[in-house]
Amino acid sequence: MDKKEIEKIKEITKKLLKFLDIDGDFKILEVKDGDEESVEIILNTKDAGVVIGYHGDTLEGLQLVLSLCISRTLGKFVRISIDVGDYKKNRTEWLKALATETKERVLTEGREIAIPELKSWERRIVHLLLEGDKEVASDSQGEGRDRVLVVSPRTK
Repeated sequence: MDKKEIEKIKEITKKLLKFLDIDGDFKILEVKDGDEESVEIILNTKDAGVVIGYHGDTLEGLQLVLSLCISRTLGKFVRISIDVGDYKKNRTEWLKALATETKERVLTEGREIAIPELKSWERRIVHLLLEGDKEVASDSQGEGRDRVLVVSPRTK
């Protein structure tokens, strides 16, 4: 991503936060994830609870709207991740523990185990954590709110 695109992202983010009456400042970090361009926005605000919402629902909606605005302006898809009050950082640590625990259960019980009620970004993190694993595989199944992440033993 070039400096012009980063400046556009800053401008759009600033406008959206102002429109939503969210006071605070933010910094933008570029993230390289293979060929995919993504941006992490670290938001500092006293309104963290409101921005996060119930189980991160508001934060997920804000990410989606911001991603659509940025993609439309830049003419290409850019994955946007917003972290506020270390919510995602803490949640990612929890997801790492969940992935490890689930892997151990799958291997001990010798059967697949479904993890329900994860947001798309949470499923993605677990998939990335398990993608190179030689003992278990992960897959998302179902549609919409019924989508679950399934961890299963790899067949040899």
